Amino acid sequence: MIIEFTGVDAEAAGKSVAELTASWGYPPEPAPTQGPATGRNIKGVDPVAVASLIVSIPSAMLAVADIADRIRKRRRAGELIERARQLRTQQGAARLVCGDRSVDLATLTPDQLLDLIADEPTAT
Repeated sequence: MIIEFTGVDAEAAGKSVAELTASWGYPPEPAPTQGPATGRNIKGVDPVAVASLIVSIPSAMLAVADIADRIRKRRRAGELIERARQLRTQQGAARLVCGDRSVDLATLTPDQLLDLIADEPTAT
């Protein structure tokens, strides 16, 4: 996820959001630079390993883990949006860059933010 800051004091806004995400255990990383495409992105998956993994995890436990993960992410998304709203009144705007567009982070709901992140091709 790339967050872009604009406004009078964009550097302070960036530091404020970086402190928040670092408290979650996700320190900021510099924006990636566009390099030449090599055309070779081959990934292999062992079907036997995948099948044994799927069979070994009971579906009820997986569903509970997904719900707990969504709740934790939703709380963090709410904190990030609230920080963006505070920054908008003080220093400038925080924008979420998604593919070919950018969205003002302060105007999103936590669920909209999570959906945007999930729709990114590099989301994990």
